[in-house]
Amino acid sequence: MRVRKKKHTPERMARCQAYLLDDPSVLEDPAAVFGNDNPVHAEIGCGKGLFVCRMAQRYPDINFIAFEKVPDVIVMAMEKAFANQLSNVRFVCADALLLPQVIRPHTLDRLYLNFSDPWKKSRQKKRRLTYRTFLEIYKQVLKYGAEIWFKTDNTPLYEFSLEEFRLCGFELKNLTDDLHNSPFAAENIMTEYEKAWSEKGFAIHRCEAVCPLEDAPTPMEEKIEND
Repeated sequence: MRVRKKKHTPERMARCQAYLLDDPSVLEDPAAVFGNDNPVHAEIGCGKGLFVCRMAQRYPDINFIAFEKVPDVIVMAMEKAFANQLSNVRFVCADALLLPQVIRPHTLDRLYLNFSDPWKKSRQKKRRLTYRTFLEIYKQVLKYGAEIWFKTDNTPLYEFSLEEFRLCGFELKNLTDDLHNSPFAAENIMTEYEKAWSEKGFAIHRCEAVCPLEDAPTPMEEKIEND
């Protein structure tokens, strides 16, 4: 969905400048960015920032990096961090494709994909953030055995994503087709989108995908080799 252009975005971003990494290459050394060696989690497509800011409040000993490519959206997330004076979250206004260029290999302890655009048409599947091209990018920056936590209300996207995870060698665990009526509900932090749609009665799918170990062959690689 296209976001309507908002007034005064540059001025609003300037007020929260401390939270924006204008030069994302500084993420080569997260310890220098945050001033500590705490674990690093990242969210791709943070939207208005409710999820990442609440996570940062709940887990002050974890550092959070939030990626969002739309300036008029990320500014609202930055303002939330600024209002709560959060010291353990930073924002990058960039596409997920940038990840390997700015984050050292096998640095991230966890990655969050919350309600990504489903790109519903089959010819658009390569744009989905759980398509194999993106999963291979995530594998470059995730630690071996680290996890991707994925949530969506879109059943076709969920089923597509599970298959892509498997093909790329990720182990799946803690799956549910009804998050808010599952054992995982107690620890769940909602996004703005999740709150609105769950109140309308939509069930939320959720899974954890474990990054394969170094040099572990994937089903996709084995299929290519056998062919």
